Amino acid sequence: MSDTKIPATLIPGDGVGPEIVECVIEVLDALGTPFEWDRQLAGMAAVSDSGDPLPLATIESIRRTGLALKGPLTTPVGGGFKSINVTLRQEFELFANLRPARTLIPGGRFDDIDIVLVRENLEGFYAAMEHYLPIGHDPKAIAMSTGFNTRAECRRIVEYAFEYAVKNGRKKVTVVHKANILKALTGLFLEEGRKVAKEYEGRVEMNDRIVDACAMQLVLDPWQYDVIVTTNLFGDILSDLIAGLVGGLGMAPGANIGTDAAIFEAVHGSAPDIAGKGLVNPLAMLLSTGLMLQHVGRQDLATRLTTGIDRLLASGVRTRDLGGTAGTRDLTGALLQQLR
Repeated sequence: MSDTKIPATLIPGDGVGPEIVECVIEVLDALGTPFEWDRQLAGMAAVSDSGDPLPLATIESIRRTGLALKGPLTTPVGGGFKSINVTLRQEFELFANLRPARTLIPGGRFDDIDIVLVRENLEGFYAAMEHYLPIGHDPKAIAMSTGFNTRAECRRIVEYAFEYAVKNGRKKVTVVHKANILKALTGLFLEEGRKVAKEYEGRVEMNDRIVDACAMQLVLDPWQYDVIVTTNLFGDILSDLIAGLVGGLGMAPGANIGTDAAIFEAVHGSAPDIAGKGLVNPLAMLLSTGLMLQHVGRQDLATRLTTGIDRLLASGVRTRDLGGTAGTRDLTGALLQQLR
């Protein structure tokens, strides 16, 4: 392998973000990190520093490196600034959100889960035009939201899912929609899904599911699913449901992929109530780092990392959210021992 370092932007994030990011840096250093980091701020940490939740320097850094690892960011509820996560996805056209879920701790409610959800990241109701209509003395009597899907983006995300299946030895892609009710908005998605599937006949099987039926089946019989591809809102909901099958968001890595940039992140929140207490589970951030290593062609390091995590959990070291007693530093130290 080349000794040349890969430039990458590092955003520690808010709340517990800096703790889990530092854990990742320590583990990567033990592996022989391929990255040269440019540290930048976003979210509340950036507001405290400069008054801007997404500074121009952060955007320019990602534009230069085309690669970022990001800790969780706080998004104000009901007001304040727009979600930085959504803004970054739109700024860099990160059209594909990749959310794999794999059983790491056997013996739970669900064993042998291995599902990958591919979510369209730019359209749907998350790109909505929202406004209020007044009635009488109530200026917010009616709330309206209009989402959209384009044929081009529907096709692009489904193609990404099928290509992912081919490259990773997956056998089936399920297109999830609500075309029975949202006939135009998600009917277009299903239509493009069927067109793309014909191009992969004989290589990857395709079926489709209505989103509510899919949610039920994911609880009753999740083993029927392999790769799921769906729209933005449905993907947001189903990806968290799938994370619940393997232990929760503390075990849920995420990748946002575009043509010119990719951002990897733990998908859980910033958890300010436990920030600085050494209690947070860093596994989601570590697993996201594994996806990042795969993305840059360092499958060797990704395999060492995931194998180390498997051995760590098999040894019984677990944080409180997984029924154990280990703190963040305890788990990090035990993982470093597995990597030696």
